[in-house]
Amino acid sequence: TNMDEFAMGSTTETSAYGETKNPWNTEHVPGGSSGGSCAAVAAEECSFALGSDTGGSIRQPSSFCGVTGIKPTYGTVSRYGLIAYGSSLDQIGPVAKDDCATILEAITSYDKKDSTSVKRDDTDFTSALVDDVKGMRIGIPKDYFGEGLNPEVKDAVLAAAKVLEEKGAIVEEFDLGLVKYAIPAYYVIACAEASSNLARFDGVKYGYRTKEYEGLHN
Repeated sequence: TNMDEFAMGSTTETSAYGETKNPWNTEHVPGGSSGGSCAAVAAEECSFALGSDTGGSIRQPSSFCGVTGIKPTYGTVSRYGLIAYGSSLDQIGPVAKDDCATILEAITSYDKKDSTSVKRDDTDFTSALVDDVKGMRIGIPKDYFGEGLNPEVKDAVLAAAKVLEEKGAIVEEFDLGLVKYAIPAYYVIACAEASSNLARFDGVKYGYRTKEYEGLHN
């Protein structure tokens, strides 16, 4: 399962192993950074896969490839063995066609080797898979429907909400005014933590070391 190097990317074009194509249309990217996982599931090369999500790296490629991806609640899945990008944000989660809840149940557990791991008792995720959505509250953050949103995407999201509403769900808009600070806050946290976590990959102690170089950048 290919990915953008160090999970830094949103297209799976920056891998040392070459780029990954979207199986639905090879002229398009599969998203990233976990584009390889999502492309493999979409192409039915595997039943499910795992991805790592810091700022959307499971959710975004899942959307691009037409599969389901979940970024679990922080601390639900152990990150022991994961190369950290932004420790305050990284999570491991499942990618599948339709059975992410089952996979999440299998990979959820407390791990003493992960200092952010949480002891949870409420891990019966499959019990939530019911056809009846009556009374379920669906929130539409109106701040997401402003400038920069593709009209086709907006229409698709609202059409899905309409279907849920017709089946008995309560659909309502809500204010998420602080969302304008989300991306700046993300970049401060992610870049600061990445520069600390990945400083070891200097081409001397760890990581790729080029045979021909003219300076530190190479």
